[in-house]
Amino acid sequence: MAGQHTALRSMHDVGLAAWFGGSLMGAVGLNAAASQARDPAERTSVASAGWAHWTPVNATAIGAHLIGSTGELITERGRVVTQSGVGTMSATKAALTLAALAVTGYSRALGKRIEQAAGTPVQGTTEPSGETRHDIAVAQRQLRALQWAIPALTGALVVITALAGEQQKPGQVAKGMWGRVTGLLGASK
Repeated sequence: MAGQHTALRSMHDVGLAAWFGGSLMGAVGLNAAASQARDPAERTSVASAGWAHWTPVNATAIGAHLIGSTGELITERGRVVTQSGVGTMSATKAALTLAALAVTGYSRALGKRIEQAAGTPVQGTTEPSGETRHDIAVAQRQLRALQWAIPALTGALVVITALAGEQQKPGQVAKGMWGRVTGLLGASK
């Protein structure tokens, strides 16, 4: 079981690291580099090519993270129920994961819309120019905000994961279980 748990934790952590790091690098590096293309009509094509190469890797990373997260939740279900604070942390983690999935999916849909308008002049990947079609400019403005939401959400997941690790320390487990017992005793009065 220990080997299986290590594999699950590794899938969780490596998947999350790639999801976070890839989204941050894309927002900071890839989109900025694409906006340096000399021809404004090529800028979205350059960025789209980079994102198209990253998408299968990102999907694999997200899948690994989800498998690892689910597996960890199953293997730690006893602590989720018995240790005070673990259930709340797990629910927060699940909500952040769902939000990150939704934002990632919608961002990819916006990116595909921009990709299909290849040849449209733009200032940058997420910045329209005066010559950019209105529908593409709207998609670019939405993508400009969402490109930062993904690393913010996945970064928050990294922080919650650190909290989960702290909650697994023996002293924290004992304190959390004692808190759960005293909370249940207090509620029954």
